[in-house]
Amino acid sequence: MKSTAKEVRALDDRKLKILSAVVDEYIVTGEPVGSKAIMKYVNTSSATIRNEMAELEKQGYLEQPHTSAGRVPTYNGYRLYVDRLVKTNPLSKEEKAMLDGMILTDDLTEEGLVQSVSAALAELTNCAAVVSTSVPKFSVITKVEVIPTGKRMYVLLLITSSGSIKNKVCRLEFDLSSEQLEFFENFMRENLEGVSIDSLSDEMLKKLESAMGTYLLTLSPFVTGIYELSKEMAQQSVVVEGERNLLTCRDFDQNEIIRFLDNKEELKRILDQSFSGLHVMFSDETDSFVIGNSSIITSPFSKGGKTAGHLGIIGPMRLDYSKIIPYVEYFTQKISDLISDDYEDEEDGFDGK
Repeated sequence: MKSTAKEVRALDDRKLKILSAVVDEYIVTGEPVGSKAIMKYVNTSSATIRNEMAELEKQGYLEQPHTSAGRVPTYNGYRLYVDRLVKTNPLSKEEKAMLDGMILTDDLTEEGLVQSVSAALAELTNCAAVVSTSVPKFSVITKVEVIPTGKRMYVLLLITSSGSIKNKVCRLEFDLSSEQLEFFENFMRENLEGVSIDSLSDEMLKKLESAMGTYLLTLSPFVTGIYELSKEMAQQSVVVEGERNLLTCRDFDQNEIIRFLDNKEELKRILDQSFSGLHVMFSDETDSFVIGNSSIITSPFSKGGKTAGHLGIIGPMRLDYSKIIPYVEYFTQKISDLISDDYEDEEDGFDGK
């Protein structure tokens, strides 16, 4: 939940600067922050800073772990910091070249590219990188094609409105005539084009097979293949890289990390909340996320103008947001550019260009 404009107006510039300084200092040290440490950020006396920090504590943005200790940010303090105060700088040419050098792009599949990027992100941030790939909701079938590749061997292609392409090799017991192949592609065009991926069911499969009449014996493996490909597309996959970083992070309860690693399904729902643009979410905002004191930074990547998945990191709330956010934004844009280029090349090929 973002801080409201009214809440922010209640804090004057000096309080905002002190809150920002406390978060910045705590991110670096991991220790409660005292007034003397803030003096290098704010040009005022130590006594004034102490008073302001006490006010920020009353308003719920800071807390004091021990009476004699300094303050640390609360969840509300982090939320205000991320929403309004964090300053991110554009990456330099040298930094972009360094990031590009960490990605293996030559001769990689789309899945390999995303895995390479997530591994690089985990290494850079010392956090766990998470990547999800899925067919967007309401994605529909736009084309079904069969390509003969050898004696009794055929490649079945399924293409959707989101730009996703799946293929399956089918080995038949006999060769098909051009008339049989033409019938199948026309049949698919009339019955499946415009149908949403997630609506294909066993019942629809049986209806399609019944409607094929005398062609059923020879072409039913293709119908089954289309059904299997649609199920693969409908399944969202979530992969976590750098899990060891979570286990060695002193900000986390190791038992919670182990429970998370045993069941990552909750990530699918959380990542689905990032419809567009970069999002920062905290464990306090969702009761079902098992890792306490954690934050998730996630951003979608696209293919052919449609969301194709999400890339992000899981780490403690005490993250260097100013440094990590530009990394996540750059990598998601990089994935989008590379897989969209491949998609356009594939589309040109299907059009016979």
